[in-house]
Amino acid sequence: MDKKKLKNKDANDMTFLEHLEVLRGHLLRSIASVGVFAVIAFLLKKIIFNVLLAPKEIDFFTNRMLCQFGHWVHTDKLCINNLPFQLINIEMAGQFRIHITIALYGGMILAAPYILWELYRFIMPALKNKERKYSRGMVFYTTMLFMLGILFGYFMIVPLTINFLGSYSVSSVVLNQINLKSYIGIITSLVFASGLIFELPILVYFLSKVGIITPSFMRKYRKHAIIVILLVAGIITPPDIFSQIMVTIPMYLLFEASIFVSARIEKERNAREAAEG
Repeated sequence: MDKKKLKNKDANDMTFLEHLEVLRGHLLRSIASVGVFAVIAFLLKKIIFNVLLAPKEIDFFTNRMLCQFGHWVHTDKLCINNLPFQLINIEMAGQFRIHITIALYGGMILAAPYILWELYRFIMPALKNKERKYSRGMVFYTTMLFMLGILFGYFMIVPLTINFLGSYSVSSVVLNQINLKSYIGIITSLVFASGLIFELPILVYFLSKVGIITPSFMRKYRKHAIIVILLVAGIITPPDIFSQIMVTIPMYLLFEASIFVSARIEKERNAREAAEG
């Protein structure tokens, strides 16, 4: 079928194969955008790797701020990553593979707004007029939360984790020689996990829309949610109270924001039902 006619065809009149054809177009454009930004990230090797390697240095922004705060409260325990370690590569093609991997990750992060826009364009024809009205700005908010999560993970979780794992020792006769692949893997996994966690309000928005989650349900199990948040914070951060508090507070605020989002959805649904009834 002609692509222009398929694009203008009503979503309710399209067959399953026609939906797949439309989806294929969105996926190809999304993949192409990742490829373009990956090439850009590949060419910006020095800038990107200097940024990625920075959290282990004592003059990294977070490390400096925590150390200054520690001096203000008269403690040196907040001066983290003050024993910088050297990264090593033990594979012939190791650095080249890491370069390509980071370029792909960078491509996905930079292309995230466009990928979300393509996803929205795919589902938009199936939405009703009121649903389209309420979904305006969804791409912006989803992208904003994802990027905030990535920044939070990079500037808060990563330095604390590197400080703990990089300085941890089971014996004085065992030296830490950190592999570049392991170091980069820790950073990327923590950063992407943080970005996904920050999407909680968006997930709650859709679950509330279909009636799976209600604000009363979330308030009822608030204590259980706090325990889960503490467990997650304990897993992704070093085992010290200060680090866990810095991660727990933003995650709890996200949970409270999700309750607010769910309550607003329920209020709009009740108002609509009252008007129709």
